[in-house]
Formats: sequence, structure tokens, C-alpha cells
Amino acid sequence: MAVTVLIKRKVIDGKGELLENLYQELIALAVKQEGYLGAETFRRMDIKDEYLVISRWRDVEDWSKWLVSEGRRAFQERIDALTDTNTKFEIYESAQ
Repeated sequence: MAVTVLIKRKVIDGKGELLENLYQELIALAVKQEGYLGAETFRRMDIKDEYLVISRWRDVEDWSKWLVSEGRRAFQERIDALTDTNTKFEIYESAQ
């Protein structure tokens, strides 16, 4: 069953553009991952430098493989250098 993953991050002041560039590179890598269905990136309007990525996967197994993949983990390290809090991952499946 398809899953949707909410990924929330708050970057250090002024690092939002760098994060957005990393997101584009990361998505280019994700499209090669089996089960990746797409993603959207949002910048929060009321809290500066907070971002939300909504990522869709064919199933939780595909997401789990991506989460621990060497390529994604390398990006996570680069992203962590721009954030002041831990990345939050929330996984949802359709209620229907």
C-alpha cells in the first residue's frame, strides 16, 4: 500500500536556499530509487526557515530501503549541517 512521508526540518537562519538546492539534488537521486512516486517541498509561511517535504512511496518497504541507503544518508549529513534541530519523519498510509 502506498505511503506518504512527511519530513520536517528547521534550518539555521539564512541557510534555506542551500537546503532547497540540496533538496533538488536529493530528489534527482530519489527518482532512481525503486518505489519512489514523487515529492513536494514547502516552506512554512509563519515560521521562518521551516520546511516540509511530502514524499510518496509505493510501500513502506521501499521507503525504508531509501531511508537507510548510502546515498540518502550522505545527503542527510549535509542537511544536518544546515539545521538546528533533528529531522522529523512521519509515515502515513491511506485510511481508505
